[in-house]
Amino acid sequence: MIAEPFIGAEAVRAGLVRKHELRSRYSALFPGVYLPRDTPPSFGQRVQAAWLWSHRQGVLAGWTASRLFGARWVDDSHPIELVWPNARPPSGITTSATWLADGEVVSLSGLPTTTLTRTAFDLARRGPVSAAIARLDSLGRAARLDLSEVLELAERHSGTRGCRQVRRVLDLHDPGAESPKESWLRLAIIGAGFPRPRTQIPVRGPSGRQYYLDLGWEDLKIAVEYDGDHHRSDKRTFGYDIVRLEEIASLGWIVIRVVAGTPRDEVVRRVRAAWAARTPSTLR
Repeated sequence: MIAEPFIGAEAVRAGLVRKHELRSRYSALFPGVYLPRDTPPSFGQRVQAAWLWSHRQGVLAGWTASRLFGARWVDDSHPIELVWPNARPPSGITTSATWLADGEVVSLSGLPTTTLTRTAFDLARRGPVSAAIARLDSLGRAARLDLSEVLELAERHSGTRGCRQVRRVLDLHDPGAESPKESWLRLAIIGAGFPRPRTQIPVRGPSGRQYYLDLGWEDLKIAVEYDGDHHRSDKRTFGYDIVRLEEIASLGWIVIRVVAGTPRDEVVRRVRAAWAARTPSTLR
């Protein structure tokens, strides 16, 4: 049994599998590319299969490349992105005929992939600015980005679609965001006119424990944090958070906690109230 994706015609010619076995024991993940029947494909297998489908000519790019570089928040069901001139890709694959210059492709796990700089450029130029920033935040948290190199590449590709927004996305990028929701929270605060908050603020509690606040302003001792569902569903995390917040509050911090579904206007109202409370006479 062949466990990894393979091109069916090649395997038959090589005698690795018979035609009736190909039909009975395997199923096509993409046209001509097979996996054992009833085997849920992993992200890595989908990547490999998509590249094989392109006759080993495509270059992995965009969201797919960012995950290969270690970025989180890329769902397993997201289409595999390839730079390859094919206008009719199968379901589960997206293609583009984007031009790649020399030096913009590297090998990751044996597969051609856009470089970290090129991947950052592509993420920054696509979609709404807020979504592009969240994607870039995730990539920047996983791998060290040289923003000057991304800007230089953008200048070389000045005619590429979406290139005009790259500088703005880079200006608002912050690898301190640990999730797309934290990116959204930071942008909502900046968009309301507040000074840009610092991310991952280190605070040592009275117990000696080291904590990190999602974002905020150290001089005012105001922090804003996004609480995901795991904060409430995991008892150990929930208990840790109680102690953590008590220690941080004892140091004089105002902590604004935001959960899924909190409207942007509500976030801004609460931050504005905290700022109003931190007059110079009450600062510590």
